[in-house]
Amino acid sequence: MKHYDFAKTFRAIYDNAVAQYAKGARDTATLLSAEEKAFLSANGITAQHLYDYAEDHNNYSGEPGPENALGIELIRRDYFLNVQAGKPSSTLLDESKLPAKTDSVRGIEWLPRIIPKVKAKLRGELPASLMYGCGGDRKFLKAHDILPAELLALVWRHLDNDAAIIDWVVQRSAAK
Repeated sequence: MKHYDFAKTFRAIYDNAVAQYAKGARDTATLLSAEEKAFLSANGITAQHLYDYAEDHNNYSGEPGPENALGIELIRRDYFLNVQAGKPSSTLLDESKLPAKTDSVRGIEWLPRIIPKVKAKLRGELPASLMYGCGGDRKFLKAHDILPAELLALVWRHLDNDAAIIDWVVQRSAAK
Protein backbone atom coordinates (compact mmCIF):
# COMPACT_ATOMS: atom_id res chain seq x y z
CA MET A 1 0.00 0.00 0.00
CA LYS A 2 1.28 3.45 -0.87
CA HIS A 3 0.39 5.85 1.92
CA TYR A 4 1.94 9.03 0.53
CA ASP A 5 -0.12 8.88 -2.67
CA PHE A 6 -3.43 8.07 -0.96
CA ALA A 7 -5.06 11.45 -1.69
CA LYS A 8 -4.01 11.44 -5.34
CA THR A 9 -5.18 7.86 -5.88
CA PHE A 10 -8.43 8.44 -4.02
CA ARG A 11 -9.15 11.50 -6.16
CA ALA A 12 -8.53 9.52 -9.36
CA ILE A 13 -10.91 6.80 -8.18
CA TYR A 14 -13.49 9.41 -7.16
CA ASP A 15 -13.29 11.12 -10.56
CA ASN A 16 -13.55 7.77 -12.36
CA ALA A 17 -16.58 6.75 -10.27
CA VAL A 18 -18.31 10.05 -11.07
CA ALA A 19 -17.59 9.58 -14.78
CA GLN A 20 -18.72 5.94 -14.80
CA TYR A 21 -21.94 6.84 -12.99
CA ALA A 22 -22.60 9.58 -15.56
CA LYS A 23 -22.15 6.95 -18.30
CA GLY A 24 -24.77 4.70 -16.72
CA ALA A 25 -22.96 2.50 -14.18
CA ARG A 26 -25.58 2.01 -11.49
CA ASP A 27 -24.06 -0.56 -9.17
CA THR A 28 -20.82 -1.12 -7.33
CA ALA A 29 -19.95 -4.10 -9.54
CA THR A 30 -19.62 -1.98 -12.68
CA LEU A 31 -18.60 1.35 -11.18
CA LEU A 32 -15.04 0.46 -10.14
CA SER A 33 -12.28 -1.85 -11.31
CA ALA A 34 -11.03 -4.71 -9.16
CA GLU A 35 -7.82 -2.74 -8.57
CA GLU A 36 -9.77 0.31 -7.39
CA LYS A 37 -11.90 -1.82 -5.07
CA ALA A 38 -8.78 -3.45 -3.63
CA PHE A 39 -7.19 -0.06 -2.97
CA LEU A 40 -10.32 1.18 -1.24
CA SER A 41 -10.69 -1.99 0.83
CA ALA A 42 -7.06 -1.81 1.98
CA ASN A 43 -7.88 1.67 3.30
CA GLY A 44 -11.15 0.78 5.04
CA ILE A 45 -13.40 2.21 2.32
CA THR A 46 -16.10 0.27 0.52
CA ALA A 47 -17.09 0.49 -3.12
CA GLN A 48 -20.53 1.54 -1.83
CA HIS A 49 -19.01 4.71 -0.37
CA LEU A 50 -17.67 5.69 -3.80
CA TYR A 51 -20.96 4.76 -5.43
CA ASP A 52 -22.79 7.06 -3.01
CA TYR A 53 -20.38 9.92 -3.68
CA ALA A 54 -20.66 9.43 -7.45
CA GLU A 55 -24.46 9.20 -7.34
CA ASP A 56 -24.85 12.35 -5.27
CA HIS A 57 -22.14 14.19 -7.24
CA ASN A 58 -24.07 13.52 -10.46
CA ASN A 59 -27.53 14.20 -9.04
CA TYR A 60 -26.87 17.11 -6.67
CA SER A 61 -24.63 19.59 -8.51
CA GLY A 62 -21.32 18.14 -7.42
CA GLU A 63 -22.26 17.54 -3.78
CA PRO A 64 -20.67 16.45 -1.50
CA GLY A 65 -17.67 16.95 -3.78
CA PRO A 66 -14.22 15.39 -3.97
CA GLU A 67 -12.76 17.60 -1.26
CA ASN A 68 -15.39 16.63 1.30
CA ALA A 69 -15.20 12.97 0.28
CA LEU A 70 -11.42 13.00 0.69
CA GLY A 71 -11.66 14.70 4.09
CA ILE A 72 -14.18 12.14 5.31
CA GLU A 73 -12.26 9.17 3.97
CA LEU A 74 -8.90 10.37 5.35
CA ILE A 75 -10.37 10.24 8.84
CA ARG A 76 -12.09 6.90 8.21
CA ARG A 77 -8.78 5.56 6.83
CA ASP A 78 -6.84 6.78 9.86
CA TYR A 79 -9.30 5.09 12.23
CA PHE A 80 -9.26 1.89 10.15
CA LEU A 81 -5.48 1.63 10.00
CA ASN A 82 -4.62 2.85 13.50
CA VAL A 83 -7.54 1.85 15.72
CA GLN A 84 -8.90 -1.16 13.85
CA ALA A 85 -5.40 -2.30 12.79
CA GLY A 86 -6.60 -2.64 9.19
CA LYS A 87 -9.37 -5.07 10.09
CA PRO A 88 -12.95 -4.26 9.08
CA SER A 89 -15.70 -4.35 11.66
CA SER A 90 -18.02 -7.35 11.58
CA THR A 91 -20.93 -5.19 12.77
CA LEU A 92 -23.37 -3.07 10.76
CA LEU A 93 -25.57 -0.31 12.12
CA ASP A 94 -29.22 -1.35 12.29
CA GLU A 95 -30.90 1.45 10.35
CA SER A 96 -34.24 0.76 12.04
CA LYS A 97 -32.69 1.76 15.39
CA LEU A 98 -31.69 5.25 14.21
CA PRO A 99 -33.62 8.18 15.65
CA ALA A 100 -36.17 9.70 13.30
CA LYS A 101 -35.05 12.39 10.89
CA THR A 102 -37.26 14.87 12.75
CA ASP A 103 -35.96 14.05 16.24
CA SER A 104 -34.07 16.87 17.92
CA VAL A 105 -31.87 17.51 20.92
CA ARG A 106 -31.48 20.96 22.44
CA GLY A 107 -33.57 22.32 19.60
CA ILE A 108 -31.39 20.88 16.83
CA GLU A 109 -33.20 18.57 14.46
CA TRP A 110 -31.25 15.68 12.87
CA LEU A 111 -28.53 15.79 15.54
CA PRO A 112 -29.75 12.65 17.38
CA ARG A 113 -29.72 10.82 14.02
CA ILE A 114 -26.38 11.98 12.69
CA ILE A 115 -24.34 11.06 15.77
CA PRO A 116 -24.84 7.28 15.44
CA LYS A 117 -24.42 7.57 11.65
CA VAL A 118 -21.06 9.29 12.11
CA LYS A 119 -19.95 6.68 14.64
CA ALA A 120 -20.90 3.94 12.18
CA LYS A 121 -19.03 5.71 9.36
CA LEU A 122 -15.94 6.04 11.52
CA ARG A 123 -15.99 2.34 12.37
CA GLY A 124 -16.92 1.21 8.86
CA GLU A 125 -20.31 -0.01 10.07
CA LEU A 126 -22.70 1.85 7.76
CA PRO A 127 -25.02 -0.46 5.83
CA ALA A 128 -25.20 0.04 2.06
CA SER A 129 -28.55 1.80 2.53
CA LEU A 130 -26.96 4.69 4.46
CA MET A 131 -24.43 7.34 3.50
CA TYR A 132 -22.60 9.77 5.71
CA GLY A 133 -22.79 13.00 3.75
CA CYS A 134 -26.20 12.29 2.22
CA GLY A 135 -28.56 15.14 1.37
CA GLY A 136 -30.04 15.24 4.87
CA ASP A 137 -26.60 15.24 6.47
CA ARG A 138 -25.43 18.00 4.11
CA LYS A 139 -28.47 20.13 4.97
CA PHE A 140 -27.69 19.69 8.69
CA LEU A 141 -23.96 20.37 8.26
CA LYS A 142 -24.54 23.49 6.17
CA ALA A 143 -27.18 24.82 8.57
CA HIS A 144 -24.73 24.54 11.47
CA ASP A 145 -21.57 25.48 9.51
CA ILE A 146 -19.80 22.18 10.11
CA LEU A 147 -17.31 20.59 7.73
CA PRO A 148 -18.23 16.90 7.25
CA ALA A 149 -14.71 15.71 8.16
CA GLU A 150 -14.72 18.02 11.18
CA LEU A 151 -17.77 16.27 12.62
CA LEU A 152 -16.20 12.87 11.98
CA ALA A 153 -13.03 13.93 13.86
CA LEU A 154 -15.11 15.41 16.69
CA VAL A 155 -17.04 12.18 17.09
CA TRP A 156 -13.79 10.20 17.17
CA ARG A 157 -12.46 12.45 19.96
CA HIS A 158 -15.70 12.02 21.94
CA LEU A 159 -16.72 8.54 20.83
CA ASP A 160 -18.27 7.68 24.20
CA ASN A 161 -19.48 11.16 25.13
CA ASP A 162 -22.52 12.24 23.11
CA ALA A 163 -23.05 15.17 25.48
CA ALA A 164 -19.69 16.66 24.44
CA ILE A 165 -20.60 16.25 20.76
CA ILE A 166 -23.96 17.91 21.32
CA ASP A 167 -22.39 20.77 23.30
CA TRP A 168 -19.87 21.38 20.50
CA VAL A 169 -22.57 21.40 17.81
CA VAL A 170 -24.76 23.76 19.86
CA GLN A 171 -21.81 26.11 20.34
CA ARG A 172 -20.85 26.00 16.65
CA SER A 173 -24.43 26.58 15.57
CA ALA A 174 -24.78 29.58 17.88
CA ALA A 175 -21.48 31.03 16.61
CA LYS A 176 -22.51 31.04 12.97
